[in-house]
Formats: sequence, C-alpha cells, structure tokens
Amino acid sequence: QVQLVESGGGLVQTGGSRRLSCEISGGTFSAYTMSWYRQAPGLERELVAVINSAGGRPNYVESVKGRFTISRDNAKNTSYLQMNNLKPDDTGVYYCHAQRAILRYWGRGTQVTVSS
Repeated sequence: QVQLVESGGGLVQTGGSRRLSCEISGGTFSAYTMSWYRQAPGLERELVAVINSAGGRPNYVESVKGRFTISRDNAKNTSYLQMNNLKPDDTGVYYCHAQRAILRYWGRGTQVTVSS
C-alpha cells in the first residue's frame, strides 16, 4: 500500500518561507513523478509544481515561478516544496501527488496559511 505523508504546513506571514515535505512509503519512490497541488477555499485544486522521477524538468504554475522550488531526494523517499516570498494568495491545503503510468496516489494534505 503506497502512502504519502505531507508535513511542514502552518501559519506564516507575507514574505516568509516554508518548506513542505512529502514522504512516500510502500512504493518505489524513484519511479514516480512527484507533484504538489494546492486547493484554496472555494476553488478547484491546482497543480503547483512537478518534477520527474530523475529529478529533472521541474515545472511550475506561473503564479509561483521564481518563488517556489520543487525537489526530491530519492535516497530519503521524500519530495520537497520550498516556498519563498509567500503571499496571501498562496493560502490553501497543499497536497502531494505521485504518479507512475496510470497509478496515482495522493497525500492527505497540509494547510498553509499566509497572513497579510
């Protein structure tokens, strides 16, 4: 059973930083494309960042480019989302996602709240 567990969420002031972690268990982490999604209240879940299984080709939604960095440590079975210069619009529940071919897995999410 593949499980994803996020951590690192919390309350942060505008302009602050936060690093989210996503640890995967029960699967071959190095085989998965890892992504981070977020969902703000009343809005649909959106893709924030994605990184391929080898750690290359990171892609970001336009609104976070230059502020967020996705990375992974295959030795630790963990993906990270470093978030800098946070804005109130970044508030939401952040979800970790792993995909390998048609197999997709989600974490339960971690809340990030950016105060103005």
